[in-house]
Amino acid sequence: MMCTPAKGFLPLMLAFMLAPALALPAAGQIIEVDAKLPVYRRVSGVSGNLSSVGSDTLNNLMTLWAEAFRKVYPNVIVQIEGKGSSTVPPALIKGTAQLGPMSRKMKRSEQEAFENKHGYGPTGIAVAIDALAVFVNKDNPIAGLSLQQVDAIFSKHRRSGFPTDITIWGQVGLDGAWKNTPISLYGRNSASGTYGYFKSKALFKGDYKDTVKEQPGSASVVQGVGTDKGAIGYSGIGYRTSGVRAVPLSKKKGRPFHRPTYANALSGKYPLARALYVQVNKHPTRGLDKLTREFIKLVLSREGQQIVVKDGYLPLPAKLAAQERAKLD
Repeated sequence: MMCTPAKGFLPLMLAFMLAPALALPAAGQIIEVDAKLPVYRRVSGVSGNLSSVGSDTLNNLMTLWAEAFRKVYPNVIVQIEGKGSSTVPPALIKGTAQLGPMSRKMKRSEQEAFENKHGYGPTGIAVAIDALAVFVNKDNPIAGLSLQQVDAIFSKHRRSGFPTDITIWGQVGLDGAWKNTPISLYGRNSASGTYGYFKSKALFKGDYKDTVKEQPGSASVVQGVGTDKGAIGYSGIGYRTSGVRAVPLSKKKGRPFHRPTYANALSGKYPLARALYVQVNKHPTRGLDKLTREFIKLVLSREGQQIVVKDGYLPLPAKLAAQERAKLD
């Protein structure tokens, strides 16, 4: 097998789905996958080539899932390219990929382009949960930020209604040597689903400041923040390193800050939680081809969701995973 990575969250009413087997940890504790998730069972007649084109956020996860799939089906070849969620619709429309990982939902225009080609819509499968993190340098002592402050830091429009532009750390409460330290901005490029999600949810659909240092991947964002004392940036929680710290966030000024934990993501307390998807071309009468179907079934199995945790993301509860598996039928 070749695993070659190239250089609107589902409604957050999932708390009732938590099984007793799930750990709801503080930072640093282990997250266990739902024991009710099914174990993947090998089937006969699975072989061939799979191509995945899409999200950089999901690049590592797709690679790890492909490696696990290869252990079950040694004759399968998987090729993975992660350049951004916006590359998914063209790849599925042209048939150059069977798997389209996305860190956001498809736009209506993208769905319509797919429908115009195939006569039916794409099928989006939620495969993991992500707490989109706002990262600062590990030495930055900021206790937390409201979404309105995040908007005033990153956006030129401040559509949240925050009264002033924020450009130095003293404006969000830091003093001493930090008070006059300029805020250095890091973010993704416009091909990224993370770019679009952050723009919609944290910037209230306003435009980014021209001073944002756009990076080609999430790892580059985190690396930049980790080496720049005054920096702030955003990426999926799975890219967290020892050089950065995830800032607790509140939905509005004066409300409690919440860390990007599993419990807070599921309950909706953390305001930047989202589902991660794999889009597929499922014919309404013929269904999915066997190779693609079995790959998705492994992703939604206990083993697949253990890989989600291994890569630093948050696993699906068994009830939600069952809802997603039902889309394969």
